Amino acid sequence: MKTTTTTSLRIATRASALALWQARHIADLLRQQHPHLTVDLVEVSTTGDRVLSQPLRDFGGLGVFTREVQLAVLDGRADLAVHSLKDLPTEPHPELTLAAIPERGLTADALVLPASVTADEATFPVAIGARVATGSPRRQAQLRYHRPDLQLLEVRGNVQTRLDKLDSGEFDAMILACAGLDRLGLGHRITRPLVAPFMYHAVGQGAIGIECRRGDDNTAGLLEPLNHSTTRVAAIAERTLLAQLRAGCHAPVGVLSQVHGDQLRLEAVVLTLDGRTRWTAASTGSLTTPEAVGHTAAELLIQQGAMLQA
Repeated sequence: MKTTTTTSLRIATRASALALWQARHIADLLRQQHPHLTVDLVEVSTTGDRVLSQPLRDFGGLGVFTREVQLAVLDGRADLAVHSLKDLPTEPHPELTLAAIPERGLTADALVLPASVTADEATFPVAIGARVATGSPRRQAQLRYHRPDLQLLEVRGNVQTRLDKLDSGEFDAMILACAGLDRLGLGHRITRPLVAPFMYHAVGQGAIGIECRRGDDNTAGLLEPLNHSTTRVAAIAERTLLAQLRAGCHAPVGVLSQVHGDQLRLEAVVLTLDGRTRWTAASTGSLTTPEAVGHTAAELLIQQGAMLQA
């Protein structure tokens, strides 16, 4: 481990409940590794948090939850930025480096029904024509592919606000990330995890990405022990795929990464927004070459014509 002289760190984070949980989690991990450290949070308001009346894709989408957090590191207000990795664009900022990716949480999406409703044993137990809330094009496209009868409705805001709308009868069901619900102590609201091949999760879902300034060796040295090798390998493969497809964080692209011994298998799916067309591909390779695994899966999709649709 690199020896550093740093005695305090400032973490830039969004101010949402989930983002604050993630930042505090990283602060705790840092204190465990470096008991001498003082760690403080710098809360930042992002475009994605302020603009709740429009779908993300209508006002840029790319970087709307990360740009201002990164700026806090670049202008010196903070030493590192903590992001939900699925929100972090694959095009790296030239002045920042992705210094650590800790162990991943739950990767699946969750079907959530109103608190008053008990689900049956079906994989996706909602009635024909049900009103299902999700603002994610990836989730919407996959639901349209499997269940074109559903009414898919946009929903934004923090997790508890969304759940309140669901419980008040505004929707019949909602799709959220299992990791977010679990981290907020709301795991009991997961009616059914939605997994591949019905629902492929987002690139980086369940993982946390930590950036610091390029050349800041002290901070990078403190962050290095937080890396989780298997998580980082899978994340690199997934992000390479997304970058090769030239698709943004909110594109209808889903993935599934699995490690078997010294091999990494990456499954990927790309859909048209209307869910009528779906391309799939899979690639397997060494844990030492995750970029090649992601690149191969992307090339297979591109050969099928998926690139322009992503």
